[in-house]
Amino acid sequence: MTLAWTSKIALAAGLAILPVSAWAETINISYLTHWSPETVALLEAAAKDYSKDHPDVAVTVRAVPFGDLLTTLRSQGGSSDGPTIGGIYDLWLPELARDKLVAPAPEAVASDVKQAWPAGVVSAASVGGTLYGIPNEIDVYALNYNKDLFKEAGIEAPPKTWDELREAAKKLTKKDAGQQGFGMINSWAAGVVHPFSSLLVSNGGDLVKDGKPTLNSKQAGETFQLYEELIKDGVSDPSMATADANTTGPFLDNFVSGKTGMIIMANWWESALKSGMGYKFSNIATAPIPVGPSGDKPHSISYSWMTVVNAKAGEAEQKAAWDFLAWLNSPQSGKNGASAMSDILMSMGILPSRSSDIEAHKDKLGSEFLSGYVSVLADAKPFPVVLGGQEFSESLQQTLEALQYGQASAQDAQANAQTDATSILERAAK
Repeated sequence: MTLAWTSKIALAAGLAILPVSAWAETINISYLTHWSPETVALLEAAAKDYSKDHPDVAVTVRAVPFGDLLTTLRSQGGSSDGPTIGGIYDLWLPELARDKLVAPAPEAVASDVKQAWPAGVVSAASVGGTLYGIPNEIDVYALNYNKDLFKEAGIEAPPKTWDELREAAKKLTKKDAGQQGFGMINSWAAGVVHPFSSLLVSNGGDLVKDGKPTLNSKQAGETFQLYEELIKDGVSDPSMATADANTTGPFLDNFVSGKTGMIIMANWWESALKSGMGYKFSNIATAPIPVGPSGDKPHSISYSWMTVVNAKAGEAEQKAAWDFLAWLNSPQSGKNGASAMSDILMSMGILPSRSSDIEAHKDKLGSEFLSGYVSVLADAKPFPVVLGGQEFSESLQQTLEALQYGQASAQDAQANAQTDATSILERAAK
């Protein structure tokens, strides 16, 4: 492939592609992800397409469970033999950048990303104004509910307020049939924290403001109280809430089997629902997060993922990695003006974040399930990306689980959460 041809593609794609054709020997790069075997196969197919025009670059894909992803990046990413490319959760970026485990994006790539992605998504892929990754997916939370169970309970519309949420949860609960009205999640940090945080921001509150935790606010206190009430009223059963980051366990099984009436969950679990429910998936609908007593309108938490390049990899490997990622995320790599990355994401029900990809997939994004998520994107609040963010999230998870299991009152849970968060974020900032 000639440099001139590469430049034409780059201009057409709107995303810079760095020339690698001058390299005489094969450049081997590896891509570390947490995706399922089916999705890994799609990424491998895209890599083969790339290699047709780049025979001097060989891309291999490796997958580990989500729970092992950050550990693997940390333990192997500091080595030149570690993965060249890693798919990461935006919460991890500040610490990976601080520890110089990820490389800043080349100027041409950074410039094009800033033009092709929404500013908020670009910000989440940056630290101190420096872009470190190419964003791919964006995830947001909404209320999922079972239309058949709503009809049986005489509920005509999804709840818009917390009072309506409590009332609907009571009507949906049938203890003798093992049916709960509202499903919580435990045993998985993001699964515990993000739904709680979505209710908090829909109550006018924040997790962190100006770098400091605000879990001692009135809005947060009301959110802890809501959780306590749902548990004490028996409309949410912690024993039905166990989960892991691979979307398996009782929390999924109970929703799929019609034992849970409502749950707050992200768009990416569409594929798990479709797989588990088959034709009954059409019975699931989405709605905005109910508004709390101190809130003014529905909000939810959002977060994003990105691909980063190993700062310890060789110069040739880094150049090849950025070139592959630029191609993978360009409109020229996929179908009908979409990027290959967005085609992969959409196969899982995940929202792509590049503006042209959202336009290219607008028909599918208009489905009853996904349209509910697209509609709340504009008012979503990004989960705070701060140093110590992962530890903060895991600490809040433990506090919320103690509340779920009756080991702490709402008042004590709030106080403990604020104390622990303050300690964690202050220590991380030093």
